[in-house]
Amino acid sequence: MSSEENRLEHIAIIMDGNGRWAKKRGLPRTLGHRKGAEVVKEICKAAEKAGIKYLTLYAFSTENWKRSEDEVASLMDLLRQYLKSDFQELHERGVRIRFIGERQMLPADIVENMVKLEDQTAANDKMTLCIALSYGSRQEIVHAARRLALLAKRGDINVDDIDKKLFSDMLYTKDIPDPDILIRTSGEQRISNYLLWQLAYTEFFFTDALWPDFNEKQLLEIIDSYKSRERRYGKIKAE
Repeated sequence: MSSEENRLEHIAIIMDGNGRWAKKRGLPRTLGHRKGAEVVKEICKAAEKAGIKYLTLYAFSTENWKRSEDEVASLMDLLRQYLKSDFQELHERGVRIRFIGERQMLPADIVENMVKLEDQTAANDKMTLCIALSYGSRQEIVHAARRLALLAKRGDINVDDIDKKLFSDMLYTKDIPDPDILIRTSGEQRISNYLLWQLAYTEFFFTDALWPDFNEKQLLEIIDSYKSRERRYGKIKAE
């Protein structure tokens, strides 16, 4: 197996199961989300220690806006707290923080603090934490197609100029390598409109652990399992 095929730069995670974790304990869903937010910091530290350069977390999808007003409001308040204080520890560890998604759907004060945090951590190079907020991959792809159509209409590009590289440059994840690993917690085995373009050759791992129960040990076990897989990118397995 070549070093290219065995590289591990980028882990993407669908953090699922906060509500079920709370329900099993007779707690409000909001406490499940709060516990899940604490696990985010633990997993970020573990990934950074393991030498992972990019970690992308699915925090809030465009479909999540359909949840109850109370739950959405609670999630936004929790996000406000983390933007103002809890991410500072990651900044001190040299982690760069980026956000991807439909920002115009988020409250203005949250967007303002997102931009401040991105600017504050822009020079950090220990690891990049990419947080998908108000994110949907189909919407991202449509947005990219519209940008290309506009460039072509203005004469800035020719239709023949459009290739995989140019299309990728129109996505929110421009300058971020495609994930090597996708992890989904809670036992569900679907990708839920997450990084559809970027996951073309990603290795998938599904765990029954609910996100608030996911920990560094489980992350390292998945990383070890990944190292035993052969990534062929469509090529025939070597005899």
